[in-house]
Amino acid sequence: MHLILNDEMGWIEVVTGSMFSGKSEELIRRMRRAKFANLEIIVFKHISDTRYDDTKVTSHSQVFIEAIPSSGVNEMRQIINDRYKNVKVVGIDEVQFFGDEVVDFCEELADKGIRVVVAGLDQDFRGEPFKPMDRLMAKAEYVDKFNAICVCCGNPASRTQRLVNGEPAYEDDPIVLVGASESYEPRCRKCHCVKKRG
Repeated sequence: MHLILNDEMGWIEVVTGSMFSGKSEELIRRMRRAKFANLEIIVFKHISDTRYDDTKVTSHSQVFIEAIPSSGVNEMRQIINDRYKNVKVVGIDEVQFFGDEVVDFCEELADKGIRVVVAGLDQDFRGEPFKPMDRLMAKAEYVDKFNAICVCCGNPASRTQRLVNGEPAYEDDPIVLVGASESYEPRCRKCHCVKKRG
């Protein structure tokens, strides 16, 4: 990735892919590099994501960075306006949990000259585009899509398999369910399965 280097220029970077593909770890890596460059940073995570820690973005491999839990875009905007007026880099993990308004928020930040780094799932457990990632990817200057390894066959895994009592979930199950390896596993196109009722 060749970054734009201009003090006045903001942009959006999207790190996406299936669960267990290294998205959060890459977000953490980019935010740490910005911090090493003495840039003021802030990292947000959704308040519902308490899988590993309440106040840290933590990868499945236990790499972490301090973060501010937030319930939505208005709260993130208020925190930046109140306490981080000079922020240069904003990171948002599990960005798909923040709803469609997060796209305009990211653009608003980038238009102010802020580098925005977001990480999130590009597909839901059914293999359908996870809103609002499709719009974020279209609006972003940089998009990196990561694959995990399929637990069934070892091929590149681009999908996230939801499991309920060890069995594939039904297609009409709720889209959002916060969980880790007890509820999800990475699968390739061939091994991914969504059950239909009846």
